[in-house]
Amino acid sequence: MKIKIIFIVALLSSAISYAQQPMVNGYWLLVNGSYPIPRADDPFWRDSIPAEMQRSYIQYGEKYLGKPWAALPFSAFAQFRGNGNRVDYEGLNFGKRRQLAALVMAEIVEGQGRFMTDIIDGLGSFCEETWWGIPAHYGPNIPLAEDQTVDLFNAETASLIAWTRYMLQPQLDRFSPRLCQRLDREIERRILKPAVEKDYWWKKAGMNWNPWICSNWLTCVLICEKDEARRAEAIAQIAKATQAFIDAYPDDGGCDEGAGYWDRAAASMFEVLRLMSNEQLVMSNYDYLTSAETSTDSASKSNHNYSLLITNYSLKIKRMASYAYKTYIGSDYCITFADAHDNRAIQQVNIVYPFGLFIGDKTMQQFGAWLGRQKHVLDNPAELYDRSGNFPTLGRELMFLRHIREFMAEEPREPLLKDVWLPDLQIMTARRGPYYVAMKGGHNDESHNHNDVGSFIVYTSPGPSKGVSPLFIDAGVGEYTSKTFSRERYTIWTMQSGFHNLPQINGCDQREGRQYAAKVVSHQNGQLTLDIAGAYPEEAAVKAWRRTVKLAKSGITVVEDYELSEYHQPTRLMLMTVDPNALSHISYDRSQLSATVEDISSTLDPLLQGMWGQQMYRVVLTVKSQQTKGTIRYSIR
Repeated sequence: MKIKIIFIVALLSSAISYAQQPMVNGYWLLVNGSYPIPRADDPFWRDSIPAEMQRSYIQYGEKYLGKPWAALPFSAFAQFRGNGNRVDYEGLNFGKRRQLAALVMAEIVEGQGRFMTDIIDGLGSFCEETWWGIPAHYGPNIPLAEDQTVDLFNAETASLIAWTRYMLQPQLDRFSPRLCQRLDREIERRILKPAVEKDYWWKKAGMNWNPWICSNWLTCVLICEKDEARRAEAIAQIAKATQAFIDAYPDDGGCDEGAGYWDRAAASMFEVLRLMSNEQLVMSNYDYLTSAETSTDSASKSNHNYSLLITNYSLKIKRMASYAYKTYIGSDYCITFADAHDNRAIQQVNIVYPFGLFIGDKTMQQFGAWLGRQKHVLDNPAELYDRSGNFPTLGRELMFLRHIREFMAEEPREPLLKDVWLPDLQIMTARRGPYYVAMKGGHNDESHNHNDVGSFIVYTSPGPSKGVSPLFIDAGVGEYTSKTFSRERYTIWTMQSGFHNLPQINGCDQREGRQYAAKVVSHQNGQLTLDIAGAYPEEAAVKAWRRTVKLAKSGITVVEDYELSEYHQPTRLMLMTVDPNALSHISYDRSQLSATVEDISSTLDPLLQGMWGQQMYRVVLTVKSQQTKGTIRYSIR
C-alpha cells in the first residue's frame, strides 16, 4: 500500500509539473528546450535516415498520390448492429487512415511538399467524418455528432491527426492557418473534452483499452490542448489510469490477453511513460528518494519523483516488457493463446526496440534489432510500417526513427530462451533440442478469454539452424463479429476447449467463468503438472485430472492422471494441428486409446487461413476404458 501511495503521488507530481511546462506555438517543449521529435522541415529526416529507408517510405506514399479519399457510408457502419459484420466498415475506416499515415511519412522524409495537397484534402475529409471510431464500440447504428464516445480508434485517429499537425504545421499554415485551428477544434470536441469529462470504465481497467487510449489521448493533450486547466486535469487522469493499469497486472508481468495484445497493453503503457518523461529513465538507480528530498528546484523534484515512481515499479514494468520475448517461439512465431490474430510478426520493431532502450533491457534491444533485420527494416521499412497496427502507427515510427543510429549499431540476437515460468498466469515455456513447448493454466475469465485451461502447444525443428514449425497449435481467433464480445462468445469454436489441446471429459467441455480454474501441482524447468478438474462443470463428474507435460531433448511426454466420480461416456483427448500427418508424431498405447483425425478446414475464415494456411485438423484420442480412475501416457516425437 505504501508503494502505491508513493507511486500515485510521484506520478501526479510529475504530471502536474509537466502540465505547467512552457508551450511554443501550441507545442510542448521538454525541459532542455528541444522538441521531442524534429518536425518535417528539420534536416534530421534527410541527413540521419538512411537513403534506402527514405526511398521505401516515399514509394509507399506515392501509391496514394491522387487517390480519392473514401467516404464511410452509414450503411456499412450499420452492418454491425444488423448482421454482425464489423470487417467491412473497419476495412474502409482503417484503409483511409493507412492512406494518411503513408502520405505523411513520405512527406516527412522527402520534405519537398509533393504530398501536401493529398494530405490537406485528407485532413479535410477526416474533419467531415461524424465520428472517428468503429461501430463495435458504439451504441447507435449510425454515428452521431453529439455522441463522441472515446473508444480505441477515435483516440488513435485523433493521435494520427495530432502527429500530422505537429510534424507539418509550417506547411499546413502556409496553406491556411485556419486548418490547424480546425484540427485543434475537432480533436478538442472528439477527445480532449469527452475524455476528461466522462468517467469511462477503461480508466480503471487492467487491459489494453486503458493504455491504448491513454497513450493516444496524451499525445493529443501534449500537441493540441490549449486550455491549461483541462491540460493539467487530463494529465492527472492519465497518470491515475496508468497506475491502475500497472496495479492490475500480475507481478510476473504476464499479459492474460495474450501475446497478440501485448503490443497495445504493456507497449502502450510504455508510450505513456515515455511521453510523460523528460529524459530517458534509468530504472536501476535507487538513490532518487534522497536526492529528491534534498533538492530545492521544483522541476528537479518532479523529475526525481517521476524517477522514483519508475523505481518503485521498475521490476514489474521490466517484466511486463519482457513478456514480448518470453512468449516468442522462434522463426518469427509467437504463442497464440487467447485472442491472437496472427502467429507471426506480433511484436513490432518500432515499439520493441525503443521499449528495450527505455528500460535498459539488452535482450529486448537485441530482439528488436533481430526483428528489424529479419523484416528488412533498414531497406524496406514501409512494408513493416504498413503492418504496424490496424493502420500504420505514425507516432511510434517517428519515435523509433529518432533512435535509428543506435538501432543500426545494435547487435541482433534472437531470444531463444530455454525456460520461462510465469507463476501468476501459470504459463510455462521450454526449449530442448528440436522441441519447443508452452503450457498454460490460469482460469476461464481472463481478458479475451478462451476456455483453454491446461492446454499446451508444440513446435518442432527439423535440425540445427533450420527454424521451427508448428506441430500442435492454439488456433487463436478468427475475424471479430458481433458475437465475439457478447453472450454468444462461446458458441464460436475457437473459444471452446473442444478445439484446444485438452480432454473432453465424460462428453463435457470446459466452462467459462473465474471459478473454472487450474491448480498448480508442481513445476520445474521443462515440466508442469496442473490439476485441471476445476475447469470443468459438475456434469463432467471429474474429481481430479492431473495433467503433466514434460519436455526432454528426445520429445514431449504427456501424462493424464484422472479420477472420475462416475463414468458417463468416453473421454476424448483433442490435439489441434495443421499437419495432416500429425498422428504419426504421437506414440500411444493402442490398448488405452483409439485415434481419429478430423478435417476442420471448412471452419477457417480468411483471417485464420492467413495465419495457418488452408488446412486444419483435430486429432482425437478416445479413452477406451470405462474405469473411473486411471493413468494415460503418450509421447510426441
